[in-house]
Amino acid sequence: CFFTFSARLEDLRVKLENEGLVNISYVIVNHQGTYSQRKFHLLKESVSDYITVYQQDEQQDDVWTTLNGNKDDFLIYDRCGRLVYHLGLPYSFLSFQYVEESIKIAYCENKCGNCSYTEPDTDDVCENITKNADEKLAEIELKPTGQHSHHHNPHRHGHHH
Repeated sequence: CFFTFSARLEDLRVKLENEGLVNISYVIVNHQGTYSQRKFHLLKESVSDYITVYQQDEQQDDVWTTLNGNKDDFLIYDRCGRLVYHLGLPYSFLSFQYVEESIKIAYCENKCGNCSYTEPDTDDVCENITKNADEKLAEIELKPTGQHSHHHNPHRHGHHH
C-alpha cells in the first residue's frame, strides 16, 4: 500500500534530518495508471511538504521506462545529479536498511568523484554517522561468547541492478 510506503519514507526523511543529513530532495513519482491518478491526492496528503509527489500524465513517456526502472525502485543521486544507487525490490523495501544506507553513502562519500556542491558541514555529520556505526559494531563484538547473535555485516554495501 502506498500509504504505508509514504509514511515510512516520511519517517526516514525525519530520521536522516535529525542525524544532520539536510538539504536532501525526496520525490515520489506516481504511476501513470488511472487508479494511481485517482489516488494522487491521497498520496500527496500522506506526506509532508518536504516530499514532492509528481504525477505523470498518461500521454507522456513513462518516467520509470526512461530511467530503466520500475515503480517500486529507489534512484539515489548525489549533489551533482549523478546516479549513485538504483535499488529495486526487495532492496527498496523501507523496512530494510538498504535505502537508508545508500542515502548516507551518497551523502557522505564521493562515490562518483568530487562534487563542487559538497557543503562544509558535511564532514562533521558524516564523521558522526561513521562513529555511530563503529560504536554499534563494538557493541556487537563485546557480546559474551556463547551468546550467538544473528547480525549482518555492518559494512556498507551498494546494490546495483
